[in-house]
Amino acid sequence: MIFLDIKLLLAFIISMATAIAVTPLVIKFAHIIGAVDKPSERKVHQKVMPRLGGLAIFIAVTVGYFVAGLYEAKITGIIVGALIIIVLGIIDDKYEISAKIKLLGQILAACAVMGSGLTIEVLNIPFLGVFELGIFSYIVTLFWILAITNAINLIDGLDGLSAGISSIVFASIAFLAFSADKMLILTLSLILLGSTLGFLFHNFHPAKIFMGDTGSMFLGYAIAVLSLLGLFKSVTLFSFVVPILILGVPIFDTSFAIIRRLVNRKPISVADKSHLHHRLLALGLSHRDTVLVIYGFGLIFSISAITFETLTLRWAIFIILFILIAFEIVAEKIGLVNDEYRPIISVFQKVVGYKRN
Repeated sequence: MIFLDIKLLLAFIISMATAIAVTPLVIKFAHIIGAVDKPSERKVHQKVMPRLGGLAIFIAVTVGYFVAGLYEAKITGIIVGALIIIVLGIIDDKYEISAKIKLLGQILAACAVMGSGLTIEVLNIPFLGVFELGIFSYIVTLFWILAITNAINLIDGLDGLSAGISSIVFASIAFLAFSADKMLILTLSLILLGSTLGFLFHNFHPAKIFMGDTGSMFLGYAIAVLSLLGLFKSVTLFSFVVPILILGVPIFDTSFAIIRRLVNRKPISVADKSHLHHRLLALGLSHRDTVLVIYGFGLIFSISAITFETLTLRWAIFIILFILIAFEIVAEKIGLVNDEYRPIISVFQKVVGYKRN
């Protein structure tokens, strides 16, 4: 066990060191091939920035993979899916391919994972029981992988935001895996955590490089796969509610992006400048402060997820309702949908007899 612990520690440290060392080389490579992000009205940065940062993360993960000896584990489908995502991301960072082609590539990656036998076969919902999905397991698994992969992409709008939130997620899953002695999930989580933290060294504000779709899709894919491993029938690390709580920030932002576009009668696929980080910036917060505030949101969700499994029914329901109401009020206060969308605040104002000017 001590040997395994040393190997895990080495994998974490070497993954981090590799990401720190490789990222400057990726910056040069991105400029050479023209994988750069130019300023626009919808974007926050003011100068041309290299993308492709996800390649540095992937290289670091690959190094950590061999250091930890994971080549002995039967995770071929996961590796094939990751390679599809990385190639797709590199092409997109260079040529900016259409959403339909990206979706097709993500479906292929998801099929590689499901083809290896990794699917959500049951839903373990606290206090309600375990539900067999049967033939619907493939549909649910596909939706989960696609949703999380794209959710991380949607929050990738500020220096260090996606990398930091992903790091919080990986650390939370690693803690749960360590507590339950699930070595494969723990090892993968620590390798991904080390690689992402190493990249964050160059990506935090002011960033020297963006992770690009190569990074955001890869991290989203990795988080989706880790949560699938935790939900796998023979592993059962946590219930279905836990990964949803851990992924609270991207799920929260994605959900309100969909609501916003439906309420404002705009296509769901059309990008806008009203995401959580955009609205916080509009309130007057600095770039760095906005990122740190969202990190705080991520920590709240993760701590809630870690403690959730130990709660009684009454406290579990209270925590979930409190989080839902609290973040709904936050969304209304900062205008995450629009300035007129204030259902809960409006009800409260009617109750207390408050009139808005």
